[in-house]
Amino acid sequence: MSFEHLRHKPPRELAQPRELLIVCAPMRSNVNLSRIARAASCCGLDRIVCTGQASLDRKIARDGADTITIEVRRTLPPVLERLRDEGYRLVGLEQTTDSQDMHHYSFQRKTALVIGNERTGLTPDLLKLVHDVVEIPVWGLPYSYNVATATTMALYEYCRQYPEG
Repeated sequence: MSFEHLRHKPPRELAQPRELLIVCAPMRSNVNLSRIARAASCCGLDRIVCTGQASLDRKIARDGADTITIEVRRTLPPVLERLRDEGYRLVGLEQTTDSQDMHHYSFQRKTALVIGNERTGLTPDLLKLVHDVVEIPVWGLPYSYNVATATTMALYEYCRQYPEG
C-alpha cells in the first residue's frame, strides 16, 4: 500500500446541518477565539455566540473567519436562558465537583457547548444555568488544557458521536 499526500482534501458533506452551537464567556485572547473559530468551521458549525471584545485574527482563524458568524452579546445568562427555551442542552466545559468525564458523555444532537474564560472558567452564575458539565481528563501538568485546545477536543467528540451532522 502506498499513500499519497492530498493537501486541501475537500470537506465531507454533512447529511444534515449540525445542531451544535458554541457559546463563549469573554475571552482574554482573540487568538484563542480565532483557534476555536477555525476548529468550529472544520467541524461544520456556522456560528459562535460570544461576549466581550470578540474579534477574529484572520491569519489564525483562516477560512473560519469567512464561514463562522460571530454574534456578540452583552452577557451570557439571557443567551443561555433563550437557548434553553429553544430546546438546546446546555453543556459546560469545565472541571467541577460533579462534572462528567467527556469520554463517557453522550451529547444530545441539539447542544450548546458553553466555554468559560481562560483564567476564571465558568463562573458560578453560569454553572447554575447549564444542564451538564463535562471535563476532559488530564494525565499530567498543568492541571487543564488551554481553552481553545479543550474546545477543539469537545468539538471533535461531538462530531465523532454525530459524524453525519
